[in-house]
Amino acid sequence: MQIQLNGENHEITDGATVAQLLQQLELTAGRVAVERNLEVVPKERFDDTVLSAEDRIEVVHFIGGGSGQPEAEDTWSVADKTFTSRLLVGTGKYKDFEETAIAIEESGAEIVTVAVRRVNVSDPKAPMLTDFVSPKKYTYLPNTAGCYTAEDAVRTLRLAREAGGWDLVKLEVLSDDKYLWPNNVETLKAAETLIKEGFKVMVYTTDDPTMCKRFEEMGCVAVMPLGAPIGSGLGVRNPYTLKIIIEQANVPVLVDAGVGCASDAAIAMELGCEGVLMNTAIAGAQDPIRMARAMRRAVQAGRDSFLAGRMPKKLYATASSPLDGTFF
Repeated sequence: MQIQLNGENHEITDGATVAQLLQQLELTAGRVAVERNLEVVPKERFDDTVLSAEDRIEVVHFIGGGSGQPEAEDTWSVADKTFTSRLLVGTGKYKDFEETAIAIEESGAEIVTVAVRRVNVSDPKAPMLTDFVSPKKYTYLPNTAGCYTAEDAVRTLRLAREAGGWDLVKLEVLSDDKYLWPNNVETLKAAETLIKEGFKVMVYTTDDPTMCKRFEEMGCVAVMPLGAPIGSGLGVRNPYTLKIIIEQANVPVLVDAGVGCASDAAIAMELGCEGVLMNTAIAGAQDPIRMARAMRRAVQAGRDSFLAGRMPKKLYATASSPLDGTFF
């Protein structure tokens, strides 16, 4: 009989189960998630879920989407998990998985964002991100990159949880292809559903203090306002509103998107953010490995600068050397 597998027609024996389909594809059940006719199939049901003709099957896995340690006591927490690195990194846009792994190691990041995409059923033996960036070493943060509706975002994260068991997720719902601006209306709808289903939602949104507070009050575990549009490298465009968001928040605030260079990361941290998430700033650099190291240091320097407390700003100069005892 014929089913639709990851958008293409596929022949399989009549009465075959999900488990048998995966065996045919030479895929390990524990490394993928399966959706049948828009419903996630739990792994424990793979053996007794019988496929029917014309079923729409999606088989997905994680792909690239996202150490010098800070002071041991300067940690931060989200959803009952504690981290020392305040740099979160994406795993997409690198030339290969090997470069991805080296850059992440050099960045010192402990959290990496991952996208959910279809398994390449024509080459099921192809390398996967998990072969190079171990989820046992790093905290995987599944995200909804490329989603433009609440329905697609919820569907994606349900599959992500089934594939890897992670309930800490990054939610982003975009408005358009050109600006990749957050669609807050759809994001609110998705967040409400996900929170009800037990997900711990870190939410990407605009740098709007009111909107960030609303996401916090509905139960999101962290708010992630943009510094500038995704992939723009423009840096923090509106530090004033970010400062307001940070001052009123009772959950972690992390700048997400727009960072282009190390000084941008330091500025975000000097405002008092708990952390910074970036991908293109590292992966898109001429030397991603060196940039990863620079970003690690910049985030640490910005954090230290924030904790140290900057000198007051003044309209006029103040001599740095004492005038007492001058001889002229």
